[in-house]
Amino acid sequence: MTIEIITTILKTAIASALFFVWVVRYKNIVKEFKEDFKYPTWLRDLTGITKLTCAALLLYPNQELQNIGLMGIITLMVFAVLTHIRIKNNFRKTIPSVALISLCLALLFLNG
Repeated sequence: MTIEIITTILKTAIASALFFVWVVRYKNIVKEFKEDFKYPTWLRDLTGITKLTCAALLLYPNQELQNIGLMGIITLMVFAVLTHIRIKNNFRKTIPSVALISLCLALLFLNG
């Protein structure tokens, strides 16, 4: 398998995962931000818009835009990990954030 195929699979997986969580499972996000995280509605909406925008950037052919999307996702996932630590969630709930950080870092490395 070539690097190009691997990076395409990773970009598609990351973008699909973010779309699934922020669109398909949006009711769960609303509940988490309100009840678990105790964050305001505007922050939830800003986070979602930013994550979906960064996910879309991964699918553009321009590598610079892809890298901006990757850095945005990494930044947001670092804050997600910090939020899980702040509210003392078990590590199981933190795994998706850590996994996305890892996948994005791998893509940055592969993009050169």
